[in-house]
Amino acid sequence: MTYQQTIAEANTAISPNAQTWSGIDAESVARMRLQNRFHTGLDIAKYTAKIMRADMAAYDADPAAYTQSLGCWHGFIGQQKMISIKKHFGTTKGRYLYLSGWMVAALRSEFGPLPDQSMHEKTSVPALIEELYTFLKQADARELGMMFRDLDAAREAGDAMKTKQVQAAIDGYETHVVPIIADIDAGFGNAEATYLLAKKFIEAGACCIQIENQVSDEKQCGHQDGKVTVPHEDFLAKIRAVRYAFMELGVEDGVIVARTDSLGAGLTKQIAFVREPGDIADQYNSYLDCEEVDAGQLGHGDVLISRDGKLMRPKRLPSNLFQFRAGTGEDRCVLDGINSLQNGADLLWIETEKPHIGQIGGMVNRIREVIPNAKLVYNNSPSFNWTLNFRQQVFDAWVEAGKDVNAYDRARLMSVDYDASDLAIEADERIRTFQKDAAREAGIFHHLITLPTYHTAALSTDNLAREYFGEAGMLG
Repeated sequence: MTYQQTIAEANTAISPNAQTWSGIDAESVARMRLQNRFHTGLDIAKYTAKIMRADMAAYDADPAAYTQSLGCWHGFIGQQKMISIKKHFGTTKGRYLYLSGWMVAALRSEFGPLPDQSMHEKTSVPALIEELYTFLKQADARELGMMFRDLDAAREAGDAMKTKQVQAAIDGYETHVVPIIADIDAGFGNAEATYLLAKKFIEAGACCIQIENQVSDEKQCGHQDGKVTVPHEDFLAKIRAVRYAFMELGVEDGVIVARTDSLGAGLTKQIAFVREPGDIADQYNSYLDCEEVDAGQLGHGDVLISRDGKLMRPKRLPSNLFQFRAGTGEDRCVLDGINSLQNGADLLWIETEKPHIGQIGGMVNRIREVIPNAKLVYNNSPSFNWTLNFRQQVFDAWVEAGKDVNAYDRARLMSVDYDASDLAIEADERIRTFQKDAAREAGIFHHLITLPTYHTAALSTDNLAREYFGEAGMLG
């Protein structure tokens, strides 16, 4: 609806009550409505879900149309981010917000700073979603208020051309409200707990919920050892729980991101229940590290499974966790991805130990043999040490191509001695184009990253403290 149409609509409601509502101005009502177009979090979730679905379709048509986001731990950070994006790029299109469970645990828990192990209050995540959208709506109200003042000034000056221009800008106004990808970790409990928490997320405004296949009470940071996954049926129950929450609240096009940590997870908490040979549970169990035994070799309390007519003893740790065979991580990621997309997920997240397009693309291509439009959300984490990783990748590529690398020592490629070298320059260029290249070659629809806003806040505070409390004082 245009600005003038909104005024007319307000006037329609005011006119029958003209005698008693004499102080109510239709244009003021119209301005208030435009400044507060999202009355509830559900309004936001429905609006942003449509944006995200359209962006996914655009990416399917052209991988250059990938999307990005940065993590936020406070409404002010999210607000300033979107204001800056509009200021520098003129549009928020393709730019989202990411709400990381890691960042909530580190910065928003009443227990104080915590590791990324789902120990923070689970309601702190929907509370932050609501806070982020409160700040984004405030940015809308402020910017539109300035436009209304410009409109009034143009009218007072009798400038018809300026009046028309400002009114057109109001009609074409682009909101700061964008999709949020919200991290529900491993669901904070069973499927029922996941469903209840997902409803809180959606009611706060989340159109996209990310859930991972780790054991809820064993959850670890994606870049730490000791991760434990659950059988597919357990994970699918939580995906269905999130979908039910979306459907119940009328957000039929809500987006679910299924994250697999299988690449770095060598353990499982339980052996999957097999209903028939070759089913998904049987495939999950096939990656267990087992040894063949006979009846005479059984130990007290041994757990056994049968496979192809043989008795097999899975390797079990004193913690009662079962071990996967080494080197099966990529195969398990592919199985996880296919099964998740076939059973309710919309996007995948494969947590990797390094940003290697060949590795990521290799898994995605295998998934796309079954699910042709499979696409990823990917964590561009600084934990990777991008400089070292890409210098190593360039070094290895040069060796494979037969290029002379005698000037470089692969074991010390982080040395400042190499900073101005051809190898370092090529590595930096690969880092610069990583998102574009990975969108094209590895099926990555959305690139997200959570740590930089945390790092830059710490850096700027460090610089200010050094100057203000030092000799520079107020000059600092």
